[in-house]
Amino acid sequence: MLSRWLARFGVALGAVVVLLIVAVAVVYALSERRMQRTFSITPRPLALPSDSASLARGAHLVQAVGMCVECHGEKLDGQVMIDGPLGTVGAPNLTRGTGGIGSLLTDADFVRAVRHGVAPDGRALMIMPAQDYMNFTDADLAEVIAYVKSAPPADNVVTDSKISLLGRTLLVTGKLPLYAAERIDHKAPSPAPVPAGPTKEYGAYVARIACKGCHGPAYAGGPVASGDPSWPPASNLTVSGPTKQWNEADFLRLMRTGRRPDSVPVNAAMPWKNAGRMTDDELHAVWSYLRSLPGRASGATVQSASVSASIAAVTDARAAVAHFTWLIAQVQNMMSSADTSPDDNLESQ
Repeated sequence: MLSRWLARFGVALGAVVVLLIVAVAVVYALSERRMQRTFSITPRPLALPSDSASLARGAHLVQAVGMCVECHGEKLDGQVMIDGPLGTVGAPNLTRGTGGIGSLLTDADFVRAVRHGVAPDGRALMIMPAQDYMNFTDADLAEVIAYVKSAPPADNVVTDSKISLLGRTLLVTGKLPLYAAERIDHKAPSPAPVPAGPTKEYGAYVARIACKGCHGPAYAGGPVASGDPSWPPASNLTVSGPTKQWNEADFLRLMRTGRRPDSVPVNAAMPWKNAGRMTDDELHAVWSYLRSLPGRASGATVQSASVSASIAAVTDARAAVAHFTWLIAQVQNMMSSADTSPDDNLESQ
């Protein structure tokens, strides 16, 4: 009886192993095809400034508005951003130092990366928020690039990005929105210039770059479409959300100190340390714009179907990571049981 049972178990186990091997091969083939897809982008040329005022403005945009330093570091020397069940993703060293790519990129390469989320070889860049940065005007983008190119060389070799089997599975099933290049309109015209100042019009411009990516096009919060699956939902910034009783001083306190009016700190996912580097006029402009928006239910959307799908995908990815962790625990329990059960069975025969 035992030998017959073991034979059947062996056949079943072999079939499962074969199916798993085939499934893994299919996932790798499909994900690799997706990851190797190329985009033919010929960016509109920009005239980069070199005067000190423009470079200072570019530094401010990089640090406080675009918040590029959140991923690439204060010195723009790069760092590993994600290292977990989904894989490892690093933001590259943008300087001309050891491990940097600054000396390899042309002006067009920078425009292609920032505005389109596409690398020099045409492949999409992982977790590059081009859907936000495409909202930079030509003048501001030129100042951003000019500043980045002027950054002092910094030596730092960043680990190459690598997506795990779980990450690849979520990617091919549409549950992991890694590539902004797949979702944005590459033929969209450059935004019209907006005079900088403490106006809601300028606040709308700044918010489209600095706030929309997490809080959504309706600024009503919800799951962060391009964020870490472990992040909590972004807050509803409209008058229907938690800030409905706030005044401008409360908003400024949060942006400068990372604390709400009740002194409770915001979640670490909120990049207040860099967003708080905005000028008083910029923060007043953003506050004025947010207060001009109609109230919306938390998580409400006014976005395209592709962005709605991305938000749903993040929710699914969050659940998938939790399920993967549970599944690993179950497999470990089964392996522990297998280590003891055969001997016990033999002793009972």
